[in-house]
Amino acid sequence: MGKEVVHFEIIGKDGKNLQDFYAKLFDWKVDANNPMNCGQVRADDSGLGGGIATGQPGEPSRVTIYIEVEDLSAYLEKAESLGGKTIMEPADVPGGPRLAMFTDPEGQIVGMIQAGGMG
Repeated sequence: MGKEVVHFEIIGKDGKNLQDFYAKLFDWKVDANNPMNCGQVRADDSGLGGGIATGQPGEPSRVTIYIEVEDLSAYLEKAESLGGKTIMEPADVPGGPRLAMFTDPEGQIVGMIQAGGMG
């Protein structure tokens, strides 16, 4: 079996509005009670856990999937060898997992989470 998609992220200009939208649309329980105000959606509520938040100034709205891998740096190197581009080196999220991001050859943003980081 290949690597699993373990998380999603919906980023936009107004995270609170997006949190309310998806909560009402899909009956998700969205918990933004954390220092980053990221609306956390539990896997048992949506099928796959994720987050809904406001992006950084100038950051485009996006939907990103995260794949769990054993070695973030090794997979960033592999992505680059296949035509991808690293856009976020491995980093620890405060109170969360270690992650990294790259773009695929067509520019889609894809995230990776260090194995064991969501548990």
